[in-house]
Amino acid sequence: MFRSLQNFYKINKTLDIICSRNLSSTEVSTALRPFYFSVHPDLFGKYPNERSINESSLQQLSSILESIQASRPVRPMSLSFYIKDKSKKAVTFRLIKIHLNQGDIRSTVMNILKSCGLPTDYVDSKRPPLSAKEPEFKFRYENDIDLTNVNENHPIYTHVKMQRNIWEAQEAQKLRNYLSSNYVEALEKSEKGDIFRKEITRLKTKIVEEVGVKDIQWDCGWNVSHFRGCLLSFLSLVEHHPNIKTALQGRILVFSFFTGVSLDGHVMLFSGEVRHNWLDFIKKIKNYDSALTRIPAFEKSLSHVLRNIKVVRRKFMPKIVAGAYEQNLKQITTSLSDYSGQKPFPIEWPKSLEDYEIVVETEAGPLMVSPTGQFIVPSAIPGELLVNFITENLQDACEKNKEYQSNKHLERTLVKKCIEELELSELLKEDNIHPDLMIKCCENLLANKQEIEHYTKSLHLNISTYYSVLSDGVVCIPWNFSL
Repeated sequence: MFRSLQNFYKINKTLDIICSRNLSSTEVSTALRPFYFSVHPDLFGKYPNERSINESSLQQLSSILESIQASRPVRPMSLSFYIKDKSKKAVTFRLIKIHLNQGDIRSTVMNILKSCGLPTDYVDSKRPPLSAKEPEFKFRYENDIDLTNVNENHPIYTHVKMQRNIWEAQEAQKLRNYLSSNYVEALEKSEKGDIFRKEITRLKTKIVEEVGVKDIQWDCGWNVSHFRGCLLSFLSLVEHHPNIKTALQGRILVFSFFTGVSLDGHVMLFSGEVRHNWLDFIKKIKNYDSALTRIPAFEKSLSHVLRNIKVVRRKFMPKIVAGAYEQNLKQITTSLSDYSGQKPFPIEWPKSLEDYEIVVETEAGPLMVSPTGQFIVPSAIPGELLVNFITENLQDACEKNKEYQSNKHLERTLVKKCIEELELSELLKEDNIHPDLMIKCCENLLANKQEIEHYTKSLHLNISTYYSVLSDGVVCIPWNFSL
């Protein structure tokens, strides 16, 4: 058998025969199946915070398991996972900390299962590792073996080829390799994008001067060429209908995903609509403004019912029209008023909740404590459920808010330092990248400056959850990248 394998790899490459009797990749996947079913991000669709933490931890765990199986050194670390508590009627979560410092895959799998209180029968049923005195053999080959002249009908050719393709794909997704492969393309696209950016600056200045708007913003997620198209369309609209200038003077104009007046009083124009729809909205803008004037009173009413809690808008909150938000406030205030008329608030509540913040979202919104320490609640939540949720999470909200207040200043400092030391044109982030994630990313970038600085000069870098080079030259990288 080994002679046959040596003939197969007789292409000036080494063949490693190593000693180990351990769980195979298939056995590891089978053993951890109950764990994956308990922490899979899809189970937390309505809870973005828990979903994000589990998604990030699973990515790190996958890398750790791969390293252990490949006999590569792994530094001790702890991973956090949220698991739904099925023993209670209400939806609650348990935060599990898994400490990984084992040197072999069997012990690691056992540790994961035991940490989550899951059965280990499957692993126990497998033959345990032999002692050091008992020899055992497992075939291992190098990933860079040249298979060009190998007979494709050989029984293990497909397996080796697949392993090599997987290795190459993983290498391509490492930051250093990704930047080196896409740096030139990104700069070329960025150079073309600069032409659009200069044109956008010129058009914005012209509209501000001619129409009298306070500012023009882009909140659509599309590239700069589409922004330019929207500005040209709007400028043409103003030239044909100069009477709309009066309704827009002193306002902030935002091209977004919907048309309406935002909670901040900004004039929102859907970038996908035709100019005629914009015109109809602007002519009726006073009707939309009327809801905006009533909102402070409804927010004050909710605050009064809920012991002077601060009614705020979520940091990184999706834009919403004022009229819809007014209805959300009415709905939740009514629900809480009905509750307080029947029951007193819990005795463990402080006399005033003025140090806490609540954000009211749509009926389909999440029920969670945000990474910034705010209570995020859907407008349709029953009063009793909301009171129970606040009671259970008062301490968590306080701790997260303190951490956020500290992190946001550190984040600004690190972003500025990254731009200067890596010579970036700009360093941005997507709304779902909270300060603690951005801090980790910036620290990782600075720690590996020497490895990547040759591929960062003049880049427009955007911290996200994926790799991509956008059409305007912006390079997106995941916050938890590996080098």
